[in-house]
Amino acid sequence: MVNKLDDLRLEIDEIDDSIVDLLAKRMKVSEKIAESKRENNLPILDRTREREKLMELSKKAEPEMEAYTRILYSLLFDMSKEHQHKQTKKQSLVYESFKTALENTVNEFPKNETIACQGIEGAYAQMASDKFFDVPCILYMKSFEGVFAAIENGLCKYGVLPLENSTAGSVNKIYDLMMKYNFHIVRCARIKIDHNLLVKEGTKLEDIKEIVSHEQAFLQCSEYMKKFKNIKITICENTAVAAKMVRESERNDLAALSSYTCAELYELDILASSVQNSENNYTKFICISKDLEIYPGADKTSLMMVIPNKPGALYKVLSRFFVLGINLIKLESRPIKDRDFEYMFYFDVDGSVYSESFNTLISELDDLSEEVRYLGSYMELI
Repeated sequence: MVNKLDDLRLEIDEIDDSIVDLLAKRMKVSEKIAESKRENNLPILDRTREREKLMELSKKAEPEMEAYTRILYSLLFDMSKEHQHKQTKKQSLVYESFKTALENTVNEFPKNETIACQGIEGAYAQMASDKFFDVPCILYMKSFEGVFAAIENGLCKYGVLPLENSTAGSVNKIYDLMMKYNFHIVRCARIKIDHNLLVKEGTKLEDIKEIVSHEQAFLQCSEYMKKFKNIKITICENTAVAAKMVRESERNDLAALSSYTCAELYELDILASSVQNSENNYTKFICISKDLEIYPGADKTSLMMVIPNKPGALYKVLSRFFVLGINLIKLESRPIKDRDFEYMFYFDVDGSVYSESFNTLISELDDLSEEVRYLGSYMELI
């Protein structure tokens, strides 16, 4: 039994040796094709040829091998395209803007800037702003879109926005606004979120008839909120606004889910502390700019792509990450407004902007999807 297994393994080894040799030969021919395409000013990607070839190979395969053949050759085509890109050294517009930003961005992130964030003094966005900049001059906006508009209209250079929470998930409104405005991420930071039940002095738990806060705060404190059976829940712009509402109200039956900082700022009592579902509750804030800036130490990258709504389209993109050995740390999709069943995919990838594999990926982005937007490469502050 053992001898038979050894014999079969030797047979597999011989086949693998042949495959390695054939792969090398195929790539040599691929180099010649790349040279021909360059001489004739042809694009690397030829979807029609790729589709016809895949169909032809699938027909040649035995029925039980058809699916495996498609998967294998889809990956092989991606490897060939990557190899051809290296030969032609033809760069995409995204790659050109990436390299320009990498060369022209100053070596040190600015310390003092005028920035925009949503909310008022005491908001978590203000805490994130203080983490990004030593002494920021903050313009407070009433909405997330106001932050984008402030940058778009030249009122400030940077904006700070929440992107996702470790408990409640992504802030979908931000993803939608990403599709509307042209901006870039230049930094991100994780901020510890600690929600407390704040009230006016003298208010007791049994007195409360209404609790105000941001919708994300209610999601993050959903378990605690179950104890309030007949309490009115009111959503407002953010947790700092909620605390201010309690402070300025003449009522003694109003409470807010907000931070310890807001308790001090608006002189409110903490009736219950750390009421979020998880102690490990963090929100990722991004610092955005209209200009593409890539500072030293950037090892995270965000991309947005429109991918055809057909079988295998997303797989082709993901296989490219696999071939290049690039770690995909987040994948999110959002429907595109005014387009039926079309989605924008949001990717976060991990890796130094100076690595060869990352540079290869950036140079190929135009060929990976119908539409691509390079949001930026940045460092994450923890």
